[in-house]
Amino acid sequence: MSSYFNRLIFLIFITFQGCVNAQPSHDSFNITNRSDMLILLALDYEIKNDYPNTALVYTKLYEYDKKFEYLNKAISYNLLSKNYKVLKDLTSNNLDKYPKVDEKYRRLLILSLLNLNDKKQALIEAKELIKKYNNVISYDIIGNVYYSIGKFKKAASYFESAYATNQKASTLVSLTNVLYAYLNQKDKAVSYLETYVRQKGCQEVVCNKLISFYQEQQNIEGMISILKMSLKSSKNKATYYRNVALLVNTLEKKDINSAIEFLEKHPVDNAKLLTLYDKTGQNQKALTFVRKLYKKTKNKELLGAIAIFEFQTAKNKKEVMKHVIANFEQVIKITKNSNYKNYYGYLLIDYGINIKKGLKLVKEALKVSNNNIAYLDSLSWGYYKLGDCTKAYKHMKYIIDQVGLDNEEIKLHWEKIQKCHKK
Repeated sequence: MSSYFNRLIFLIFITFQGCVNAQPSHDSFNITNRSDMLILLALDYEIKNDYPNTALVYTKLYEYDKKFEYLNKAISYNLLSKNYKVLKDLTSNNLDKYPKVDEKYRRLLILSLLNLNDKKQALIEAKELIKKYNNVISYDIIGNVYYSIGKFKKAASYFESAYATNQKASTLVSLTNVLYAYLNQKDKAVSYLETYVRQKGCQEVVCNKLISFYQEQQNIEGMISILKMSLKSSKNKATYYRNVALLVNTLEKKDINSAIEFLEKHPVDNAKLLTLYDKTGQNQKALTFVRKLYKKTKNKELLGAIAIFEFQTAKNKKEVMKHVIANFEQVIKITKNSNYKNYYGYLLIDYGINIKKGLKLVKEALKVSNNNIAYLDSLSWGYYKLGDCTKAYKHMKYIIDQVGLDNEEIKLHWEKIQKCHKK
């Protein structure tokens, strides 16, 4: 369902929810046997939270007895069960009959008409609503109706009028959506949101909208600022971690060291921090960090990372080889991590420790990612080390065609495999 329907349901339902809790009076049980049975049936469906059947029974009760309490129940449960056709009939047939709920019924009628795709009649009813009840909610509702029929200037006008009075985040989001996406008033939309954040703080729905606009405009500074604010005020865990990931990626675009510094202060994504350490060549930091993690968690998967960073930081590779292999041997028994299998496989191949086993591990890694250039390079190098230059050349030629010779290690492998292939 599109956003304006959701907004209408919220606007209407919050003013109408009290009707659901109203119970039939005890006098209802003294009408007829048929009514008594229907009331008992309706109460049973209510207890079971069976909204469609509850709606059906109360609608029948109202048809038989024309009591306001049954009408109210029928309308409430048809709304909950999204039976908009019946809801339309119940509301439209009872306009002006009950002054206390007339405004609510008109709002529900508009909601029903929109859901039934009768937008022309919805606009007629919205104009009648604002004529009779000239208030903020009416402005918001007619704004949504104009939005639904594509009259965006009109929609924005009513949203602005509503927002000027109610200052609600939901109204502001509707307004800025129209300004930004349909009226090409992007700066105005952003300005509205920025002002709200300055004055009222980082309410989730507003900040998320501002973040999305900044993201589209590639406003890195703006994104960083708002994302940091959102993390302080976020109460939803899923939103919090999503925004952490977005903030780290944004910081990385600006300055990778800023991203590292943030993750060091806020340990929320250890895997990402390790990746950034590796990307910046901070292998000693990575090794120290992953050792601490392993000591804390005893997670044997981390032994793979320890093995990699221990090997990379070692000045004398042969001195640490025994320990590195021991760690990898533990990891490959439990892991599905293809990077660990490829790294260990390449190490066994490159140092001539066990080329056949190394090739087997690389092939297992390729089952997970069959076009991974690093894995294919390991495969080619394994065939070269076994003296199978034809296979080595075939796979290496594919790599060169894909990525060229910018990588020094690939260039070295290609030169050696070419010479081998020509013999």
